[in-house]
Amino acid sequence: MRLRPVLHVPARAAALAAALVLVPLGVPAATAAKGTPAPVANPQDMWSVQGAAAIRVLGKGYGHGHGMSQYGAEGAARAGLTHQQIMEFYYPGTQWGTATGKVRVHLTADTTDDVVVVAKPGTTVKNLATKKRWKLPNRTTGQWRLTTNRRNNKTIVQWRDRGSWKRWKTFSGDGELAAPGGLTLVTPSGRTTYRGKLRAASPTPGSKQRDTVNVVSLENYLKGVVPLEIPASWNPEAVRSQAVAARSYAAFERAQPLARHYQICDTTACQVYGGKSAEHPLATAAVTATAGQVLTADGAPAFTQFASSNGGWSSAGSRPYLAAQADPYDGWAGNPNHTWSVTMGVEKLESAWPAVGSLQTVTITARDGNGEWGGRVSRMTLTGTAGSVEVTGDQVRSALGLKSSWFTLDVFQATLRGSW
Repeated sequence: MRLRPVLHVPARAAALAAALVLVPLGVPAATAAKGTPAPVANPQDMWSVQGAAAIRVLGKGYGHGHGMSQYGAEGAARAGLTHQQIMEFYYPGTQWGTATGKVRVHLTADTTDDVVVVAKPGTTVKNLATKKRWKLPNRTTGQWRLTTNRRNNKTIVQWRDRGSWKRWKTFSGDGELAAPGGLTLVTPSGRTTYRGKLRAASPTPGSKQRDTVNVVSLENYLKGVVPLEIPASWNPEAVRSQAVAARSYAAFERAQPLARHYQICDTTACQVYGGKSAEHPLATAAVTATAGQVLTADGAPAFTQFASSNGGWSSAGSRPYLAAQADPYDGWAGNPNHTWSVTMGVEKLESAWPAVGSLQTVTITARDGNGEWGGRVSRMTLTGTAGSVEVTGDQVRSALGLKSSWFTLDVFQATLRGSW
């Protein structure tokens, strides 16, 4: 759900050997080996691809388009709206509420079954089964770790300084490390500092597997989310809007956790979270200025989805307040995702859906009806020498690496040599 960079035009693997012809059809396309495309209301939504071809895709927005547009929030702030007004525009019908407490975050970069941290004075370890806590010996160098005895599934606390790991304590139950100001977690991909506690958590009782989970206050969690989801240097009201959206989203996820041992993840599948290492003073100021503020619906935290840009029209989501509506704020001059285009060889579609054979026609059979060209693509039919395939707009977006499912095809004729 984070703000994404501008996509680059993908390179083509081989030279196009023949001319490109993309011709708009006002009549049904020719019959293919295994059927014909369904008729569409828009003749502009049917193309015949003759011979080797390249396709220019013209699109709008970046992401699913539900809820707040992050670029739109900046545009609204530049137009003078407060963060309260921005949130009420993007989530109509919601109410204001508060949320506090802690959140449990799965740290996906730690792919091992142990938890390794940089040694730090004041570090403690806790047995989560008995609630007993011990203060670890003060070390200024080396590392501590929680690992598992594979024979009896007990937690082993170990310390290392250049040499091998040495056992300090063993106990039954999951373990948790904490230190004033946070700890630096060592993972296969690098080091990141986190506030709160770092837990080696069992997915199920008796499991030998362990996931690394950060138990942290909701406000400190947001400090590691907001600067990774929106530029901290943007208008303060836009950054505050992001803080409220992120807090509401986390509170919603916390109420229906993803797993037994954690509530939310740290990737774009949830919200991007980088811990204390990711914090920025301007983002922290936005979190502080909106402390505790969330949007609610029916007395519970709202599902405040957000995306980079909606292209000027949000898309309907799974809740009434995730409404499809025109957005006058998304198109400010600094938004590179409001409109975009990419050019690619037709073989990219053929390789994604080889069942069509050599592609002959492309037909958009359904859109959501909102905005230019009839809105986001819902369904398409690809027809070729071997047959037809029905696909969704999101499947095409994923296969072609498009920014969104709101797109059309540029209709032109050209002879191309060389490679993309």
